[in-house]
Amino acid sequence: MADKRDYYEVLGVPRDVAAEDLKKAYRKLAVKFHPDKNPDDKSAEGKFKEVGEAYDVLSDEQKRAAYDRYGHAAFAGGMGGPSAGGGGFHDPFDVFRDVFGGGGGGGIFEQFFGGSGGGGGGRRRDGPQRGNDLRYGMEISLEDAAHGVEREIEYERSASCKPCSGSGSASGGGGKKGCRTCGGVGQVISSRGFFQIQQTCPDCNGSGEMISDPCRVCSGTGRSKERTKVRVKVPAGIEDGSRLRSTGNGDLGVKNGPPGDLYIVIQVKAHEIFEREGDDLHCDLPLSFAIAALGGEITVPTMEAKAAVKIPAGTQNGTTFRLRGKGMKVLGEDRHGDLYVHVQIAVPTKLNGEQREKLDVFAQSLGEQSSPMEESFFEKAKKFFR
Repeated sequence: MADKRDYYEVLGVPRDVAAEDLKKAYRKLAVKFHPDKNPDDKSAEGKFKEVGEAYDVLSDEQKRAAYDRYGHAAFAGGMGGPSAGGGGFHDPFDVFRDVFGGGGGGGIFEQFFGGSGGGGGGRRRDGPQRGNDLRYGMEISLEDAAHGVEREIEYERSASCKPCSGSGSASGGGGKKGCRTCGGVGQVISSRGFFQIQQTCPDCNGSGEMISDPCRVCSGTGRSKERTKVRVKVPAGIEDGSRLRSTGNGDLGVKNGPPGDLYIVIQVKAHEIFEREGDDLHCDLPLSFAIAALGGEITVPTMEAKAAVKIPAGTQNGTTFRLRGKGMKVLGEDRHGDLYVHVQIAVPTKLNGEQREKLDVFAQSLGEQSSPMEESFFEKAKKFFR
């Protein structure tokens, strides 16, 4: 028991917390650490179970009173307090559904996490169930992100089986029998450590029934995989990692339930010139020593067209010029970010004899200190040579 955190600490609430505030605290943490939002994250899964365990105890008046008196020992069976249920610990998914009003479908839990994709709530599901949401990664260029683009994508999803017209029966009607895997209840129990989790039966998909003459194509599920195409409009100004939702283009639900949604996750490729920072763009501009010293005008690329930049005489390495409105289009707005041009003095690496000779003459004409930057440096450095 010594390694367990205090339940109030787990939920981040004071010991005199009211029931409504307790529920709000749990809801926030349950959403944050839910496995559907943190796939393959064992740490998040452990925290989700931990907050579920804490809420299961503190939301029950009798359990909370025993915990306040005995602590974790109240559920070890050795202090006279109530045990943790006798039949195994409360399923944290059931706690989550209770808080969010889920259970039979249509609650916040179902709406937020996509309906029938996860485990069941201990109830048999006889009616249609919403299909799973799908994810598709789309890679676009920075130019596409700046101007917007429309593309057709192709992917695989579950749809109504054509040979059996979605009935699951080879004859089109089909007799039904109780599912042997779940005993007709539509749920199976799996163990995760000391947790017992009820999940939808994988054979009957929660219906508790099996078709006596299953279709050979869909094996009686009424659904089969198909390739489908969807046109996707990517808006101008979209950022890397953004998600677009194509409603109703996910998997078809069980028993002809409504389809889930298709989420297109945008991946913006790195650009060879520009780096993006929010709605602004940055680029390094190689500038010759002659132009930096004498000044001039140069042309730089932007996302729309070329732009002229005036270089004042004596421009130093690292100087930044700001070009207003030459950055990325702001998503959903009629304006653009800015373009920041960072000067990089290009030092020649190969000089012929004539060039070297003229450069030596030029250096001698400048003397020891050729720029205000050098003068400032050597003035500060004098104290080290006294």
